[in-house]
Amino acid sequence: MNTVEAPIEKLPRALAVVVPAYNAGALVAGVIEALEPYVHRICLVDDGSTDGCTDGLASEVTHVLTLPKNNGKGYALLKGYALLLADEAIECIAVLDADGQHDEKDLPRLYAAFLKAQADFLIGARDFDTGYVPFRSRVGNKVTKVISAFMLGARLPDTQSGYRLISRRYLEQELEHIPGGRYETEMQMIAIAIRGEYTLASEPIKTIYEEGNHSSHFNVLRDSFLIYRKLIMLWLSRLVGK
Repeated sequence: MNTVEAPIEKLPRALAVVVPAYNAGALVAGVIEALEPYVHRICLVDDGSTDGCTDGLASEVTHVLTLPKNNGKGYALLKGYALLLADEAIECIAVLDADGQHDEKDLPRLYAAFLKAQADFLIGARDFDTGYVPFRSRVGNKVTKVISAFMLGARLPDTQSGYRLISRRYLEQELEHIPGGRYETEMQMIAIAIRGEYTLASEPIKTIYEEGNHSSHFNVLRDSFLIYRKLIMLWLSRLVGK
C-alpha cells in the first residue's frame, strides 16, 4: 500500500539557509532540490569549485554566489552570511553541508527548538553511539569534544557538527570580527557564542554517513591541526582575560 506524504509547509521568511560547496559533484544538486520546498531563500556558496557542481542550480529560491578561488569552508560561510544579512526580513540563518549528510527534514524541528530556546546559536548534535559512524569520526569527535570542553569552559554535545542555526543578532555583532578560514572558523564561532552574551542550544539530529563519500574535504592532519591550534589560542586568551 502506497503512503502519501503530507505536503511540505514553507518555513517563515525569517529563516534562510547557507550551503557552502566545493567540488561536491552531483550531491549538492540533491541537497538544494530537497531544501527548496522548505525555505524562501538559499545562498549556495561555490567556494572555487572546478567540477561545475553548482552549474544550473540558481533559481527563485537559490542564489549561487561563486567565489573566484577556494579559500575554505569558514571563508565561504562568512560570505554567505553577509549576503543574506542584506535582507532585513531574515532573522535566522541555518547552515547545511553540500554532501547530503544533513537531513533537510530536521530543519523545521531545529528551527522550532531555536525559537523555543530564544537561541542565538543552535547546534544540531549528532549521536555517535548509534548507527553507522566511521571509527575515525567517532574517536575524533569525542576527543575534540573533551578538549573543547576544557579549553572553552563549556560542555557541548557536538562541537564539530556543521548543521547550525545562528541569529541575526549574533552575526550582525560578530561577523566582521571572525577571520575566514577552513573548519577552524566554525570552532571560533562557537567560542565567541560561549564568551559573549549569547544563548546557546543544541538539538539532536540524524547521523548520516555515506560510505566512500569523497565530497568531504576535511584533511585529518591539516584541519585537525588548525582546529586544535585555534582551541589553544582561545584557551590562552581566556586565561589572560581572567
